[in-house]
Amino acid sequence: MAFTPEPTRSPVTRAPGDAPAKESSLTLERGLNLLQAVADAESEAPTISDLAAAIGVSRAAVYRLLGPLQNRGLVRREGSKVRLGLGVLWLAGRVLPQLRVASLPALRGLAEQVGATVHLTVADGGEAQAVAVVEPSWTNYHVSYRVGTRHPVHRGAAGRAVDLPPGGPRWVSSTGELQSGAFGVAAPVRGVPGLRASVGIVALVPVSPEEIGPLVLETAEAVAAALK
Repeated sequence: MAFTPEPTRSPVTRAPGDAPAKESSLTLERGLNLLQAVADAESEAPTISDLAAAIGVSRAAVYRLLGPLQNRGLVRREGSKVRLGLGVLWLAGRVLPQLRVASLPALRGLAEQVGATVHLTVADGGEAQAVAVVEPSWTNYHVSYRVGTRHPVHRGAAGRAVDLPPGGPRWVSSTGELQSGAFGVAAPVRGVPGLRASVGIVALVPVSPEEIGPLVLETAEAVAAALK
């Protein structure tokens, strides 16, 4: 009786590093989820058990994930409780310069187009802060607006614009709310997670919100695209 060997089957091949890459990605995601869980606990610091339940892993996994975060100062342990570390402040301090650099081309284009001072304003709790300002190059006079200027978020077009609800007004205007004789129009920067911001113009002569508003909105959308 003749024996017919089975045909040789080609082994299943995998791209080199596929499994380790997936494991690394999963570990990174869990680490970020852990950091988010610590940040979400606004008052009472979460315990190891709280964090394990929040991100759906074991206590042992939480301990492993905490190691790299502690080494970089992003979290600190107080016994069984975990709080954000000072390393988060360092990271936060690097955000505004990057926002400024990314937004300047769009802001500069609007300033030159409308002949008014243009600014990017970011909400910080109940205050609004100008983080980038561009003045037009060709006007005889214009508003001088300093980076770092703060005002209540509910005053002025720039402050009120950051929290405009989707489906509501697309931009807001103001007259003399922050500076006597100044006119402003601002639109929200939407679609950037965690960012409450607006793009606005401020001028020393009356402006038409119906004419300027669409231009400010277009610039706000360009800034949002640059930040994604």
